[in-house]
Amino acid sequence: MTQHHDPAAARVLVDAHLSLEDAIQVVDGRLHLSLLDTAWSRCAAAHGRLQEVIAEERHVYGITTGFGPLANRLVSSADGAKLQQNLVHHLATGVGPAFDWATARAIVLARLMSILQGVSGASKPAIDTLLQTLNGPLAPVMPCRGTVGASGDLTPLAHMVLCFQGRGAFCLRDGRRISGTQGLEMMGLEPVDLDARDGLALVNGTSAMTGVGLINTRRAAQAIDWAITLTAAMAEAQGGRIEAWHPAFGVLRPHPRQAATASLLRARVAGSTRVERSHLADRRLAGLEPTTEESIGQDAYTLRCAPQVIGAVWDTADWHSKIVATELCAATDNPIFPIVEVEVPDSDIPDSPLVLHGGNFMGQHVGLASDALAQAVTVLAGLAERQIARLTDERLNRGLPAFLHRGPAGLNSGLMGAQVTATALLAEMRTIGPASIHSISTNGANQDVVSMGTIAARLLGQKLGLLTQIHAILALCVAQSFDIIEEAEADTDEEDYGLSANARTLHQLVRSKSAAVTEDRPLGRDIETLAATMARYAPPKLRV
Repeated sequence: MTQHHDPAAARVLVDAHLSLEDAIQVVDGRLHLSLLDTAWSRCAAAHGRLQEVIAEERHVYGITTGFGPLANRLVSSADGAKLQQNLVHHLATGVGPAFDWATARAIVLARLMSILQGVSGASKPAIDTLLQTLNGPLAPVMPCRGTVGASGDLTPLAHMVLCFQGRGAFCLRDGRRISGTQGLEMMGLEPVDLDARDGLALVNGTSAMTGVGLINTRRAAQAIDWAITLTAAMAEAQGGRIEAWHPAFGVLRPHPRQAATASLLRARVAGSTRVERSHLADRRLAGLEPTTEESIGQDAYTLRCAPQVIGAVWDTADWHSKIVATELCAATDNPIFPIVEVEVPDSDIPDSPLVLHGGNFMGQHVGLASDALAQAVTVLAGLAERQIARLTDERLNRGLPAFLHRGPAGLNSGLMGAQVTATALLAEMRTIGPASIHSISTNGANQDVVSMGTIAARLLGQKLGLLTQIHAILALCVAQSFDIIEEAEADTDEEDYGLSANARTLHQLVRSKSAAVTEDRPLGRDIETLAATMARYAPPKLRV
């Protein structure tokens, strides 16, 4: 089997930094990596320092000692390769479903970027294996459960190493699996020989939680974009009063993403005649008296407070992205072999030490950020579920039929079942997490405080999946509202019934995946199909 690369894929030159945007493209296979000479030189220097440590027969964790609580047991340098292999063997105890193709590749990328900081001591063949995997079509198969996120993500990364030794399996984008030996042959790679410290360099770090976090940044950004698009469309279906989205509110309460959300909401309804734009003050200046409804009416919070709710979630997502971006381009293993002068204020700490033992493998940053965003995502789901409830409740939906049914009432129940499903999905989200507060001492009390960062990141991913299904139900409700409005206003002369381009595009997308509900029929598959599309594409880049 020969190696296949996409000749059209662009390349990015990498030293020690990679943006989240480029990282996502590398994971997707749309961007290939090439390392600058400075990156190779930095890693070679760290490997040289490692060799110096070995030659001097120093006592260094994981090189001349055992692991964890066994660090006080010395190991002969003659057994160094065996020690590294046994590390991988005893850690390869992961269980549960494997990470999906994109997440597994994100984990490989996170491990590579950590090593490129130039303090891990990894060998050139080990680095090249990570690099060529990312520039190819495969991902290592790694079970997702078994790591507590301290001492890094030892368990899933040990399974990654087995794949690189031809002993595990690789998967293709479509989920098909091939053997480890077939995968290495396809990429033109030899099995990894765990030279000196390569076992520890490949497994010790926060790469699994960071890889999951990288995927979550994209999913969260798309979910927020969908929330804005769907809220704007709901405003059109309900004749919303967009005075509440006036930019003055953002100026006077300057949370960055509150203002950005309001701006996008206004842009999404541009061209619509179905929303109420005039303000009471404007009417008085024009010599007009406000109607009774205008003088006392305001939209419910599901529309009026959308910039404040979505904006707060978006600001939380920004913080999560900042944490992931920092973690992606950070050294997260132990020990480290620094190759730059370390300026310290205390004269009793030596500059530029040959080796340092510490705790950069602790994943607390990613754990806390994941939990924070998971709670924010649940708030976003709560907004969508209440929007669904308002659209389907005939007492609240401003003249639309109960549960948006068509045909005889009672005989047809419309989206009644879908509304209940949305509530059930939200309830399930509320039972998940947080994880980072649940530290449990393990590893013979050596790891007496752990981050649970990978579990937190995985649970955030679960919540994002449930949120997308709720958004799919909301999209069905909005599209059904537009169908009902079209039917009721069929005799009017207004083109497109006054809908914005955003609303029309949304309606077309939904109807390409789910036919109009003219009479009751099963909708479970429609919801899942639409959710899969919404999980893959952001609204501005729809591919119907």
